[in-house]
Amino acid sequence: MSAKDDIPAIFLDKISPRGLEAIEKTKRFVEDYCLPADDIYFKQIKTDPAVRWKYTPEITEKLKKKAKELGLWNMFLSKHYKEGPQFTNLEYGLMAEYLGKSFVAPEATNTAAPDTGNMELFAKYGTPYQKEKWLKPLLNGEIRSAFLMTEKGVSSSNALNISTSAIKNAQGNYVLNGVKWFASGAGDPRCSVWLVMCKTTDDSSKPYFNHSVLILDPKVAIASGKARVVRPLHVIGYDDAPHGHCEIEFTNYEVSAEEMKNTILAGVGRGFELIQSRLGPGRIHHCMRSIGSGEFALLKTAHRANNRIIFGKPLANRESFITAFAQHKIDIQKCRLLVLNAAHKIDITNAKGAQKEIAMAKIETPRTVCKIIDWGMQMFGAEGLSQDTELARIYAMTRILRIADGPDEAHLNQLGRNEAKKFNEADAFFATYEASRARLEKL
Repeated sequence: MSAKDDIPAIFLDKISPRGLEAIEKTKRFVEDYCLPADDIYFKQIKTDPAVRWKYTPEITEKLKKKAKELGLWNMFLSKHYKEGPQFTNLEYGLMAEYLGKSFVAPEATNTAAPDTGNMELFAKYGTPYQKEKWLKPLLNGEIRSAFLMTEKGVSSSNALNISTSAIKNAQGNYVLNGVKWFASGAGDPRCSVWLVMCKTTDDSSKPYFNHSVLILDPKVAIASGKARVVRPLHVIGYDDAPHGHCEIEFTNYEVSAEEMKNTILAGVGRGFELIQSRLGPGRIHHCMRSIGSGEFALLKTAHRANNRIIFGKPLANRESFITAFAQHKIDIQKCRLLVLNAAHKIDITNAKGAQKEIAMAKIETPRTVCKIIDWGMQMFGAEGLSQDTELARIYAMTRILRIADGPDEAHLNQLGRNEAKKFNEADAFFATYEASRARLEKL
């Protein structure tokens, strides 16, 4: 089956020949190289705690070389950025679905979070100096990055709650204090840049202009003794070494006024703007990769059902399994249409113009895929919960997406409030309806 067969018919005429070729190449690369490499990747992760966070699996660099040869590199940077290959969000969304089937595929093509969002910020807001120092090596896949936003004990999806501060002292230098956690990617030995969301002013009359994004070199910060990676946090039991989701503490870490010229991204007080710019397309990337994970889970479950004999009959031949499988295919197609529609809306407007479509996709996709994977684990039995299948790990990765980039409840509430503003349109509709009916009765 070709990639074209997987694309919903309504979007086919919106994809360029070049985009279609890249989508096909992505499918083949994932199936022929990345999926078989996943097992090798996990076997190459060190189990010795002394070196577990100091080395990365060798297979990744080999895959990156192959991806570059195929031209499958930085595909997420859309037509809005001269630094990227100029695909549309719709085209990349279709590629991301295949990438989501494999654990190593996103990094192999330099399309892994959090680097994608960080590269978009540098591309959109970075100075020539910042682009040369940080964006260029990120685009080349030479370094990794982390985004430090979430804080313990507060609802960090609302940045107004973020309290980590960078306040000017008497010498005009900024002093950074606070604790960040779930800083994904901060455990990677190649992580060479932190983007830190922090509070630089405290003006209650302008609450959305109190935060800024600082660019820090983690090696310099840690060497100062005033910044430290406290520990890697676990996601449902997985430490995700060597990538990690880390707790990081700043204690009077000082950045000179001179350094701040190149340390604050886009300028003081623009943190909210940067966050919104970063999260819109990123949510679409996550959703499409999740759909790929869901499709892989269904494929894995079908394979299991073909070979699991229950009372002398393969599970795959049982009507209950067949009907459940069919329903999951319907559900995942609904999510695919929601996500691709949001991606296309971003292409023809922008992330702000596609706010409703992004929210719908972000709400529905992770929870639907979680249900699919959960069902797959149930069909496997106890084996599905163990490290001997990919399902438990995929579930953990997918489950966090119902919280990451804003929890379901926050998006549902915002979507509901926006829709509630249109309730008066219902009154206007039925007033017109009644007037039309009265007019027709007089005919």
